[in-house]
Amino acid sequence: MEAYRNRLNERIGELMGEVPVDAQRIAQEVAIMADKCDITEEIVRARSHIAQFRSFLEREEPVGRRLDFLLQELNREANTIGAKSPDARVAQIVVELKSEIERLREQAQNVE
Repeated sequence: MEAYRNRLNERIGELMGEVPVDAQRIAQEVAIMADKCDITEEIVRARSHIAQFRSFLEREEPVGRRLDFLLQELNREANTIGAKSPDARVAQIVVELKSEIERLREQAQNVE
């Protein structure tokens, strides 16, 4: 958020020139962006999906469809994380994560 605040200040400075900028308004904009970029909820859900996935693997009954469903949900969480994050490194990690999820989905389709 500090990098976003700096970019915002620079951009406003370019647009406004010598006109004074309201620091409180900048703080509000940074807070709004921080809220939009918060991926805590998605990470909590992803961890829950992973825990369920592991518990399904320990069962003696057929779990292939359940695994596939959880992987679909995990993919949704990854998509949301990628959409919310302005960080290029996070976007790169999301691409890698989605690739691994797809690999697991292919394997889960062979599980009874």
